[in-house]
Amino acid sequence: MKFTEEHEWLREEDGLIVVGITEHASEQLGDVVFVELPEVGMEVTRDEEICVIESVKAASDILSPLDGEIVEVNSAIVDEPSKVNEDPMGDAWFFKIKASDLSPMDDYMDEAEYKDFIG
Repeated sequence: MKFTEEHEWLREEDGLIVVGITEHASEQLGDVVFVELPEVGMEVTRDEEICVIESVKAASDILSPLDGEIVEVNSAIVDEPSKVNEDPMGDAWFFKIKASDLSPMDDYMDEAEYKDFIG
């Protein structure tokens, strides 16, 4: 698993990259009340804003960590945004990307580096 400075996690699964937000981000946001996900089939580029999360405290954009195509989204978190607070590192993933290039994964932090990053 890798982590971005924007508090997203990335996990490789069956050749796809699954993306969600970290527990730290979920705690910082507070109660999540709305999630807007990208459309399946959408071509995305790294650092493009493709999701919106709204909580009782703030609204945040989720950036695409890689170039590629969105091949699946987790509509369960649209129906029940509170799942993002309940299981941010598990069932509350946001989307899956078929990455056109996996080399940027090397730029992201591993778990120990991320823990140091958030202090």
